Amino acid sequence: MPPAPRRDLRYPATGPARARHASPPMNAPFPIRTECPPGACTCRREALLADPNADIRVLRLTREEEKRLVARLESVTSLADLRHVGDRLQAQLGIVLTITPSANGVRTLRGINIQLEDQPGLCRKTKQAIPAAIRRAMETTPEIAYALLDEQDLLGGA
Repeated sequence: MPPAPRRDLRYPATGPARARHASPPMNAPFPIRTECPPGACTCRREALLADPNADIRVLRLTREEEKRLVARLESVTSLADLRHVGDRLQAQLGIVLTITPSANGVRTLRGINIQLEDQPGLCRKTKQAIPAAIRRAMETTPEIAYALLDEQDLLGGA
């Protein structure tokens, strides 16, 4: 059997093979999140990396860092602590976190709207994990939810 032809390593793969195995940009001064499997996510990571003027801070949130963030969010003990973590998310990663009570009233924790502003590079799983971690924190420490509701005038000015 003849030997397999040698591939010239001076020329990178092109086409779909190149897209699947694209390496992170060499100009990123920090480790960035690995890409999600094709079709599994809507994070638009490639478009973010292709734009030289884009804010790629959100890609700092690697899977390991995301686990640490979720653990930190689950361990918050007050609304001030939660707001502080939200401010740090915005300052360090550019992620805008909005937590508001529903306009229709709050009977359970599902009545509290926890949203992350949509932005390129933010993984679909991360968009689900952060609000879920905040809800778990509010379940273990209901004072956070009470403080949020009091901040929005729970008693109607009474």
